[in-house]
Amino acid sequence: MNELNDTNQGKHTPLTELGEFGLIEHLTKGLKNRHASTVKGVGDDAAVLDYQDKMVLVSTDLLVEGVHFDLTYMPLKHLGYKAAAVNISDMVAMNGVAKQITVSIAVSSRFTLEAIEELYAGIKLACERYQVDLVGGDTTSSVSGLFISITVIGEGEKERIVYRNGAKENDLLCVTGDLGAAYLGLLVLEREKQAFKANPNMQPELEGYDYVLERQLKPEPRTDIIDLFRKNNLLPTSMIDISDGPASEILHICRQSEVGCNLYEEKIPIDQTVFHLALDFHIDPTTCALSGGEDYEILFTISQKDFELVNNMPGISVIGHITDQNSGVNLITRSGASVPITAQGWDALLRKEKEK
Repeated sequence: MNELNDTNQGKHTPLTELGEFGLIEHLTKGLKNRHASTVKGVGDDAAVLDYQDKMVLVSTDLLVEGVHFDLTYMPLKHLGYKAAAVNISDMVAMNGVAKQITVSIAVSSRFTLEAIEELYAGIKLACERYQVDLVGGDTTSSVSGLFISITVIGEGEKERIVYRNGAKENDLLCVTGDLGAAYLGLLVLEREKQAFKANPNMQPELEGYDYVLERQLKPEPRTDIIDLFRKNNLLPTSMIDISDGPASEILHICRQSEVGCNLYEEKIPIDQTVFHLALDFHIDPTTCALSGGEDYEILFTISQKDFELVNNMPGISVIGHITDQNSGVNLITRSGASVPITAQGWDALLRKEKEK
């Protein structure tokens, strides 16, 4: 994560020195457009995009301090990178390609120019890595911390866009990568935060947790999967990215496709580091993998005829199969028991209700 090291240490310029329009000009100077579809980016009343014969994909995320992120342990540059990355992941989940983003922020008076520069440095780094144009946005003041709203615009070929509602009975359920690491990274950070609150002189113990911390602080959207599908002439029947936890995402696919599912516990990909760390936290590794969230891997279904194609693709696991709707959505445990899957992943609205 060296590329995300802070670059503005020691400077504290009040945002009032620039004003709203001066801040926008400062943050967006030097932006270069990468795509022919970007006719006009920052600098007018609206961006102008030309997609010609492509289907346009649009998605928006709102991130709120204290709900979606904690600046006690989330560096602003990492936050900017993550905010852009998770939106790009939404395009991947449609089998599409992100092309442009707009970024709107609301900031309280405690944030300096250098702090906002760090946030935008992370956003710009993600844009550079994933070849996305930053084409607009807005800034305003806030009385309660930092708010970030990012809209991502992408494109897809009409015949290759994949929705959540296309799963069919007997399809195979697949997932990229491994599961549960991001949630454990969050648990490590929260543990060290509590230790610091109890003793501010204590240094955080983060050595040996590199993998789970990076998965939490700097998730990478699986844009490589889109290229892999195309090269192998594979078109999934349904897709979704894993933001709220695989259990929740499986239920989304099954509900919208009007099908059931059998998910096999022994097939769930869990990194050994994650497995042992979950036990250290006295959490069942399977529960961690299914309900943790923020892995930003891709969950998808395929026709059985494509099994050999997927089976030869690195980093993809077949973890279950689609059943009829009346069979329900079930986890088949290692012992062979069938347990109904319930959504226990991230839900910001439910979380705030529980905190009241």
